[in-house]
Amino acid sequence: MSDLVQQYFDAALSQLQRVRDEEADRIEEAAELLAEAVAEGRRIFTFGAGHSSLAAQDVVYRAGGLVVINLLNVPGMTGVNVMPAPLGSALERVAGLATATLDLTPAREGDLLFVVSLSGRQVMPVELARHARARGLRVIGVTSLAYPAEVGSNHPSGTFLKDNCDVVLDSKIAVGDGELSTPGAETPFGSVSTVVTSALMQAVVASAIGRLTERGITPPLFRSGNVDGGTEWNAKVMADNADRIFYAHPPRR
Repeated sequence: MSDLVQQYFDAALSQLQRVRDEEADRIEEAAELLAEAVAEGRRIFTFGAGHSSLAAQDVVYRAGGLVVINLLNVPGMTGVNVMPAPLGSALERVAGLATATLDLTPAREGDLLFVVSLSGRQVMPVELARHARARGLRVIGVTSLAYPAEVGSNHPSGTFLKDNCDVVLDSKIAVGDGELSTPGAETPFGSVSTVVTSALMQAVVASAIGRLTERGITPPLFRSGNVDGGTEWNAKVMADNADRIFYAHPPRR
């Protein structure tokens, strides 16, 4: 194993351990909001722009995941799915897009929204969190609190995602999102932000599932489609929760 491979895994493991130890209370706060939303029949959404969308997608429509979590899909922002790719970054800075997007979804007062943004500084995540809270949604932000200490906000309010949430999960990723360096490379590389942010999201879901079972509520969970009976199981659990699923049919208010 090369030194850089070893360094990368060491960096990822170190960051995961730090987040596990230092964010435990916030993870449980977020898990309680998620468990309440599931138990009370609320609608649940996740959003992330660019690579932050990977963590948002990781808890949607997947084996072992809660059936009732929906991806808030904004064209051009879901991963790197638009050409030219820099258009996705430009869309994050467009004022009014988040407001229009949320208003055209089935989200309503009392629902829950996860907003994932590494820096938490761009217009889209800040505007989305602010508008969601104004409409009465609960907002869980997943971001790095290292950024507000070193960079400015691009939102007109001057606020960051962290300033517009009910619960904030700090990924603690350093500004620049690179853990490694080597002679001849002119910028840091070896990002662990996706690994850590996805782990935070999965940890919240895991705790929420435990909380639901403790209350005598059977969590609506997917099975793998690659095991016998999985497809049939998933079809039934989706049908049973169709009123809160918006990724399988056109959105309805």
